[in-house]
Parts: sequence; C-alpha cells; structure tokens
Amino acid sequence: MNPDVDASLASSFRLLQQSASSVAGGVDLLFTAMLLLTGVVALGVLVAIVFFAVRYRQGSRVSRGIVQRKLGIELTWTLVPLALFIVIFSWAAHDFLLLYEPPRDALPVYVVAKQWMWKLQHAAGRREINELHVPLGQPVRLVMTAQDAIHSFYVPAFRLKQDVLPGRYTSLWFTPTQVGEFHLFCAEYCGSQHSQMIGRIVVMPPAEFTRWVSAGPTEPSLAQYGFARFRELGCSGCHTPGSTVNAPSLRGLLGREVHLSDGRSLVADENYVRDSILLPEKDVVAGFQPVMPSFAGQVSEEDIQALIAYIRSGEAP
Repeated sequence: MNPDVDASLASSFRLLQQSASSVAGGVDLLFTAMLLLTGVVALGVLVAIVFFAVRYRQGSRVSRGIVQRKLGIELTWTLVPLALFIVIFSWAAHDFLLLYEPPRDALPVYVVAKQWMWKLQHAAGRREINELHVPLGQPVRLVMTAQDAIHSFYVPAFRLKQDVLPGRYTSLWFTPTQVGEFHLFCAEYCGSQHSQMIGRIVVMPPAEFTRWVSAGPTEPSLAQYGFARFRELGCSGCHTPGSTVNAPSLRGLLGREVHLSDGRSLVADENYVRDSILLPEKDVVAGFQPVMPSFAGQVSEEDIQALIAYIRSGEAP
C-alpha cells in the first residue's frame, strides 16, 4: 500500500461531516448520544442472545422449569427505557424549537424554490440564483416558499433541512461559524432534474460581505419594491389613515396578536399576510367587513415577499 494514500484517507475520514453553523454542534451531540445509546442497547441484546444460546443449548444441564415473575426486573426494563426516551425527546424538542425562534437581529433572506433552481433575495435588494452569500457570525433567517412542487432546503455542513412548500411559508435560521463554501441541495424529489437542483452557501467575513452587497447591481431594496407594489395594487387606497374604505392598520403587524371576526386569535406572521392577500375572507379582522378582493393571479411569490418586507420595515401605514 502507498503510505501517502493511506495518510490521505486517514486524514479525510470523519465520523461526522464538517460543521459550520451554530446549530450543527447541538445536532451532532444529539446524534452521537443516540448512536451511543442505541449501540449500547444493541450490544446488550447481542450479549444476551449469545449467553442464552450457549447456556440453554440442547443437551446442557440447566433448569428449564417455569420462570418465576420478577416485578423488579419488569419495572426496570419498562421504566428505564421510558425515562431515556423522555430525555432524548425533550432534548430533541428543545433543539428543534430553537430553529424557529430567530434572534431579532437575524438577517432576512427570502427564498423561492422552483423546478429546478433556488431563487434568493436579500433585504437590501441583491438577488441570487443557486447561491447564497452570508456574513460570518451574523444570524440569518430564511423565509421560503415553493412555486411548483415540494422542495427541501438542505445544507449538510449546517445540519439544516427544511421542506419548502407551495402555498405557504416555512422558515428557519442559522449563524455561520466558518468562512468558506458549503453545498446546498434539494432533499425532496421534485421532478426529472431533481439531482441538478444544487447550489452553494458562501460564508464571507462581515466587511467583505458588506462590499459584496454594495457592489451588486443597483436595485431597490425589497421593502422599496414592496412599497411600489403596495401603491400599484391600490393597497394604499384602503390601508392608509383617512381612506374612504376602512381597513386594518398594517403598522407593526408582523408578530402582533390579531383578533378575528369569528372569535379566534392568532399571531400575524408571513403566512397570515400571504393568506390575507390571496384568501382575504379566510381570516377577517374583528370589526371589519370582508370587502377586500383577492389578488390571486395578480401577484407573484416575489411580489408577496416584497410586500411582507415592506410591512416588516415599519413604514406601512
């Protein structure tokens, strides 16, 4: 054997892939704990099988009478696995919930998946296809939807995978911890060219990222484009103070509790705004009449994301 090849193989082997995000360490720790736990259980079962196979083999002189019930043993093999299951479940649930509670300073990135590409847009207006540039150490929140089929946003080095669905928004957040380029895949079969729906995440030092954003094509920010569509679609005719049609205020809407005419309450998020634009009679605000028309077929997913960015900016009336 070539010693150089052996050394190269040894240095490239990893039990776990490179981790490059704030959530990767927790995922790896949970995975390792589950691997060790199931390994110990499997080893224990194997030892027990071998022991009983040898001890009670045909012809051995051992008692084969009725086994007396032992309550202590039964309680042990019932309660101990139950306790371990509850611990693992609570641990995993805690880490899972953290993925959907982004920091307030998280950098929003809007993602539209379609056959067979990833379309991404930064709040500053810069657009990308099959690439996402992010600054090192800055929390990033992805707000994602699909244009056609179900896709899945998967970055192995970040230990992140999230289904991207048509007709609704899904989201998650991460903080990059290493500079470099990392693979982006679609992990949900989405058609004949599914295997070609690949991209990359480029993590850059903050100063370099700032230069990259400002060096891009001169485009209005997502909120500015949203404001333009807000006026073009006639939204300002109802959602501004003093308008002839009384409509709910949009100022500070996202994250606010909304009381509905049917007695329900909900916290306004991206899905609520999307439904209000396309299905305005679904969640009518208490005290208002269902007079808003549907804009289905008149706005694209990018338009809706821009309108959401405009509302999130705090400039909406």
